[in-house]
Amino acid sequence: MGVPVNSLASPRFCGVRTFQRLPYSADCSGNDFAVLGVPFDTATSYRPGCRFGPAAIRDASSILKSYHSVLDVDIFEHCQGVDAGDVDIIPGYLDESFERIEAAVAGVLDAGAVPVIMGGDHSITLPELRAVAKRHGPVALLHFDAHSDTGDDFFGKPYNHGTTFHWAIEEGLILPEQSTQAGIRGPLYSRSSLDYAKGKGMRVISGWELHDIGVDETIRIMRERIRPETPVFVTFDIDFLDAAYAPGTGTPEIGGFTTHEALKLILGVCPGQRLVGMDLVEVLPDTDSAGITSFAAAGIMHAFLACLAANKKHNPS
Repeated sequence: MGVPVNSLASPRFCGVRTFQRLPYSADCSGNDFAVLGVPFDTATSYRPGCRFGPAAIRDASSILKSYHSVLDVDIFEHCQGVDAGDVDIIPGYLDESFERIEAAVAGVLDAGAVPVIMGGDHSITLPELRAVAKRHGPVALLHFDAHSDTGDDFFGKPYNHGTTFHWAIEEGLILPEQSTQAGIRGPLYSRSSLDYAKGKGMRVISGWELHDIGVDETIRIMRERIRPETPVFVTFDIDFLDAAYAPGTGTPEIGGFTTHEALKLILGVCPGQRLVGMDLVEVLPDTDSAGITSFAAAGIMHAFLACLAANKKHNPS
């Protein structure tokens, strides 16, 4: 229980798809983490279809193995996990789906596991953070994205995948002074589009700045802002990657980052942190015939799991 199928005994293209061939179980008790799919894209503003993201990521994840050479850790020597399946959202009904997402994440947390979530559009992070904050208090947010997602409304309505972190701040779910948004780039609606996030104390590292200062300095900035024992939530929008590395997404942006840079950021920031949750969102497989976006998503999630295992290895309690 809690470890993947042995791919030397059963080929990786066999079996029912779960993330990294983990056992499927809605009961997360006794596990360190639970992978959860949220196939919801009602709040998208451009190209829909990321409701199919969790299925595509699961399919791509069968290629993953348990040992992470950079951190020198075998994930399943130190952690157990399950694939808890998908949240049964209600297509077209945002508020009701948010209630179901929050309840599902709360269930994972109640079982003592860290939720590792596959979207779905970026609006799903708001109900996730509601559940996490009720359990752990407000979190330091490590936000990798091409877009700040801090608008206050969309066509007069509050919730959309571009307003998530405005409402997370307003609801007291995150600690802006300890949080960082990295990779923000592309044309904006106005000169003032990023004023809200910056005014609330978020460190916004634009894509241009990240390219200029480099990954190592970005890691230093992110880590320096987080106080010891603060709970940390990682949210990774796949459009943080350059469109060449992630064509399968709803709002692709040029001028982004490589998969190597993304992995280096995760592996540089997350070890030693009090990690309480992670999501990876906005994978839209229909616009990526080669599947490279889903492989990238699975690999980034794997890096986060390796960080969980490394933290437990070095601090078993």
